[in-house]
Amino acid sequence: MNAPTGLDLASIPERIQSEVQRAIQRSIKGVEYFSTSGPTLGSTPKDVLHSRGTMSLYHYRPMSDEIYRVPVLIVMATTNRGYILDLVPGQSFIEFLLKRGYDVYMLDWSAPRPEEKSLRMEDYVLDFIPDCVRRVQADSGEQDVSVIGYCFGGVLSLLYGSIHKDGPMKNLICFTTPIDFREMKLFSNFSDRRYFDVDRLVDSVGNVPPEMILSSFEMLRPASRTVSQIQLWENIWNDEFVKSYRMFDRWATDTLPLAGEYFRTITKDLMWDNKLFNDTMSVGGRAAKLENIRVPFLHAVAEHDHIVPYDAAKHLIAKIGSEDKEEVMLKGGHVSLVAGANAVKRLWPKLDSWLGKRST
Repeated sequence: MNAPTGLDLASIPERIQSEVQRAIQRSIKGVEYFSTSGPTLGSTPKDVLHSRGTMSLYHYRPMSDEIYRVPVLIVMATTNRGYILDLVPGQSFIEFLLKRGYDVYMLDWSAPRPEEKSLRMEDYVLDFIPDCVRRVQADSGEQDVSVIGYCFGGVLSLLYGSIHKDGPMKNLICFTTPIDFREMKLFSNFSDRRYFDVDRLVDSVGNVPPEMILSSFEMLRPASRTVSQIQLWENIWNDEFVKSYRMFDRWATDTLPLAGEYFRTITKDLMWDNKLFNDTMSVGGRAAKLENIRVPFLHAVAEHDHIVPYDAAKHLIAKIGSEDKEEVMLKGGHVSLVAGANAVKRLWPKLDSWLGKRST
């Protein structure tokens, strides 16, 4: 019997041996996976400049002899830990900025305690962010501050910038930030006012549990966890793949609860009434119109973002009042846009090129 066309019989023993060795490696590495902890994340040297309640302000230690004049304040999303921007050396956005000569601060969040269920949108926009900006000014000795907001941290930064239009914000950068909440399709359906009693939820449980938030993210791609676990097993012999998997999986499941009153406002004002998009948003009685933002503005969006689809983000650039404004669409998803190998090649150099000339 003739061998099928293209089949090299001489290579079969070598291929079998290769598969056997890979199977052995899977078993060995599988034991190692469950018996060891993952890489240490968020290890770039930093100091806690201030901590109050659910808020922490970090100042990262310089890594360059020459520092840009204008410091950078990163505002993280309130559902997520800031270490996604500081994974490990060589894959840390924070480290990249420091080596490029930026003076970097981060406003990061911890889980609100039960007694902090009464925290409102006003506390985040009119207290926490302004407090951190003032402390960055005092610590750096500079009045100007550039702000970078990631995801919902971008929403908070937009609200802050639109209300403090004559404030110290020098530049504003948003990553994957929604503006039209009608286009957040699954979240919109999930929070449909006909079925979702947000008042009952908040009045009953106080802070919204992280399990509820994580479940809503996973519903966007119901099979993603199963698929990723299959990919892990297939590649568990590959140390670099496992390292990357553990970093991103840890962060993805390390979701924070949301303060009850804050969540109530997000649901009613943003999800239900779409006030930010409709130019009717106010915080603490102060109008938050995006046209008031007139500083240089950059919005980076991901081509394959399943959490904040482009339809939810595309109107932001038009609503900003700045003359100097730019939207950049890059390959990647909601997380890979800002972290990992994709971000190293695409977003980080683009941001450095844009921000560097506006930080002197």
